[in-house]
Amino acid sequence: MFQFETQIHKLRHQVLTAIAKLGKEDDLTKEAIEKIPYEIIPGDKAIYRCCVYKERAVLLERAERIAGVKENGEIPNLDTAEIKEDEQIIYILESACDRCPINEFTVTDLCRGCLAHRCKEACNFGAITYVNGMAYINHDLCKACGMCKKACQYDAISEVVRPCKTVCPTSALGFDRDNMKAEINEKMCVNCGACMVACPFGAISDKSLIASVANKLVEEKNMYAVVAPAITGQVDPNITYGQIRNAIKKLGFVDMIEAACGADAVTAHESEEFAERMENGDQYMTNSCCPGFLDYVEKSFPKQVNKISHTVSPMIAAGRLIKKEDPDAKVVFVGPCTAKKSEAAKPMLKDAIDYVLTFEELMALFDAFDVDMAMCSNEEVDEASIFGRGFGAAGGLTKAIENYVTEKGIGVEFKPVKVSGAKEIKKAMSMANVGKVNGNFIEGMMCEGGCINGSGKFFSGSRSKNTFDKKNAQASKKSVMSNKEIKRFEDVNLDRLK
Repeated sequence: MFQFETQIHKLRHQVLTAIAKLGKEDDLTKEAIEKIPYEIIPGDKAIYRCCVYKERAVLLERAERIAGVKENGEIPNLDTAEIKEDEQIIYILESACDRCPINEFTVTDLCRGCLAHRCKEACNFGAITYVNGMAYINHDLCKACGMCKKACQYDAISEVVRPCKTVCPTSALGFDRDNMKAEINEKMCVNCGACMVACPFGAISDKSLIASVANKLVEEKNMYAVVAPAITGQVDPNITYGQIRNAIKKLGFVDMIEAACGADAVTAHESEEFAERMENGDQYMTNSCCPGFLDYVEKSFPKQVNKISHTVSPMIAAGRLIKKEDPDAKVVFVGPCTAKKSEAAKPMLKDAIDYVLTFEELMALFDAFDVDMAMCSNEEVDEASIFGRGFGAAGGLTKAIENYVTEKGIGVEFKPVKVSGAKEIKKAMSMANVGKVNGNFIEGMMCEGGCINGSGKFFSGSRSKNTFDKKNAQASKKSVMSNKEIKRFEDVNLDRLK
């Protein structure tokens, strides 16, 4: 049914689908889980790794972690399974980790054994000596500062950094020096999932409640889905919003609500908050819709936490709206973000969302329930503005606020700083930390390019961005204020701290 970008992508999908089927059939048992590796890799011939036994060991660990099997072998209760406050979402699959080399700087054969010894002179830690005329780095002394590499005129010193470590915005990725296995410093991790995407061995994954959701879709009759605007980039260009909604309803959901509708309400609330803060003399304010960015500020720039907007995210806004209109509803948010799983568990916000699934998990549900989006009927879906739907890409929130401030006639200058990805965010927040922010509103998106590149996406690349832009441009509501659906949020609490 789907085309997969990598073998890792395919294997993850196969295991997620298998666990979803067990949840659907209420057959999440140790015996059923142990069969999954043999169903995915039959026979005795290895396909991906050194041997079939290693492959199955990795698949079994992945299946057990997705199913939520505890260390003592206990199978979780599908009725009560949940993600708890401050629970770690991103984890290492020990059997899959390749124990990548960690000697970051190494002298290569390009070394000429020159007389200047600039690499040695540049090292402040005495880590470089000479053996048979060639430079040698003592990694017990090396601090990986990189000065030797900069000094070498022959570019004879190579830098090798683990992919997972390279992309981590908070340097939460480390390794066990005894066995070289990757480790996550949970106190610094923001659960953005960048390392999960970067690992070429598929050794990093995210906590999943797909089995519980699949089970609830069969057992419960009051399940609602809130779907992130980035969904339009995750399906075939010919699939419409209406077909997406009907495919989701075929899974057993009562209805699908656009998170983009909540984004319009959030835009109005956040714009008014921004104007009030500026009038009160604040230097700047940040957005609050990206949980990875929020956690990053809290952990890396704690002095700037008071500059974070108090407005809830579109996910929380939409979830609270559903529960206001149907107090017995169970709400599942579906999006490209792993950090949303931790956001939904925060004490002040957990009243809104019961479960969070990624797009990757949604596609596994479609397979598990034999739902083909292309075969679903179409209907008009028009509950959000073009700006609310634009939240899925970097700069989308800024455009929405600009539109609202202008149309509402709010007399406050709006000077946005739009940043996405760890490097841009670090630079912007570092400047803000010393009082030199080049604007009065920082839109920070932890994933480069915005939510469309979230770690829980199913499709990546330019194709998803083009489809996203094309579909969202078809929205009939061309301004935030033209969306009359915002009135439904009048009695909904949109303050993140209340």
